[in-house]
Amino acid sequence: MKRVILCPNPYRDTGLSAAKEADAILRSTGLETVYCLPFRPDGGEGQYGVPFRPLHQELRSSDLIIAFGGDGTILHLARTASMRGIPLLGVNLGSLGFMSELELGELGLLKNLASGSYRRERRMMLDVSVLREGRVIYTGSALNDAVVTKGAMARVIRLQVTAGDDQLGLFSGDGVVVATPTGSTGYSLSAGGPIVEPTAQNFVISPICSHSVISKSFVLSAAGTVSVAPAELNRKQVYLSVDGGRAFALRQGDRVCICRSRYETELLRLTDKSVYEVLRIKMTGGIGHEK
Repeated sequence: MKRVILCPNPYRDTGLSAAKEADAILRSTGLETVYCLPFRPDGGEGQYGVPFRPLHQELRSSDLIIAFGGDGTILHLARTASMRGIPLLGVNLGSLGFMSELELGELGLLKNLASGSYRRERRMMLDVSVLREGRVIYTGSALNDAVVTKGAMARVIRLQVTAGDDQLGLFSGDGVVVATPTGSTGYSLSAGGPIVEPTAQNFVISPICSHSVISKSFVLSAAGTVSVAPAELNRKQVYLSVDGGRAFALRQGDRVCICRSRYETELLRLTDKSVYEVLRIKMTGGIGHEK
């Protein structure tokens, strides 16, 4: 570990105070640091008093990205980091921060990076595509989930869900979440889905506000492909959102195909906290700032 990218969400890290504190700690151990923004903030970059470099350039010569924000900041960076094979370490400045390794008061543990006192944890990702009339018209990747859901109008939608050649059924309600084990503590959990060990290799399929008396989630092997297709649209609106990103409007006949990605997100761990300990703490009041 020689060179670290500090990647603060300026709307979470007010004045970049957390990133600047981490910068001082890392430089005191002999590590080289550079600041990069995950996106361009309102008012431009000059308001923060530090030099910023383009993220895509710095990825070529860096060993780690430290994300300062909530889980959304990590999700925003996951695809870029995974394609470059660079690990992520999250500092939680949101409310829950299930993927973040450190809280604000634990920044002193960053000294362990220089001595190699850390471990790596690999998380599966999803490749998501939309087929329309035999052509791929949309592609995306997700660390958390792909969500097919209804629009603003209060109409029930019906979605045909299949796994490989097997039909799981016709899901009637507000939509369906197809999550990774990492994403099982996100929207999937809110929809009544199970919590899955985050390093597992599974699809977690959960209906949203199902209109069926029997409403169950499925935990499947990630070896195949999951497909979600609107059964009927008429005047109903159905959208796809990948990792909480911009909604993509689906049409009648479209099919959303979801498979395990060849890329993985690598998270760096500096503590011995288990996922179950984190869940116990954060699901019973939480720590950190309001999201």
